[in-house]
Amino acid sequence: MLENALIMVAIIFIVNVLYVSIMTVRMILTLKGRTYIAAFVSIFEMVMYVVGLMLVLDNLNQFQNVIAYAVGFATGLIIGSKIEEKLALGYITVNVVSANPDLNFTQRLREKGYGVTSWSSYGMDGDRLSVQILTPRKYELRLYETIHEIDPKAFIISYEPKRIHGGFWVKQVRKGKLMRKENNNKNKEQTQNESQSKEQSSKTEH
Repeated sequence: MLENALIMVAIIFIVNVLYVSIMTVRMILTLKGRTYIAAFVSIFEMVMYVVGLMLVLDNLNQFQNVIAYAVGFATGLIIGSKIEEKLALGYITVNVVSANPDLNFTQRLREKGYGVTSWSSYGMDGDRLSVQILTPRKYELRLYETIHEIDPKAFIISYEPKRIHGGFWVKQVRKGKLMRKENNNKNKEQTQNESQSKEQSSKTEH
């Protein structure tokens, strides 16, 4: 009897985790404008919802089933948000303000393949360099690292644009050119490091 009760709790928990995880992903896809994919995902969402609710309603006299349903719901939300972070759908706009207007922000970021717009601005303590960068969300953390390398004291604020239209850079990203550009830059850096190490070793031998 106890074994059957535990199995039922486990089934309700797992079904609700799957349901809420799928529901979270479907909502995110809808917000990102991926309507057809979201509609396809919603089929599985509804199946999980009906199965989980049916199991609980058929066993309302067992309080542990209701607890399993609630805990599964909360766990599903966490897992769904983690899945969304891994998918990293859409783009992010990052605004950077540097107190040093002489830093070559624009060129260094464009060399790495980012879409950059820069302009001179004025703050309370003098001239500033303002930079606006557009990048896919999956490259967001890498972008922050690059910004900190250029200016560790830079002021950064980011937000997610609702709509992007036009511009050659977005077409390049969709064709995978940004990733290829970053890989080319990495290969160049590795080649330079290898050549420098060879030169140092040859000097040491002489």
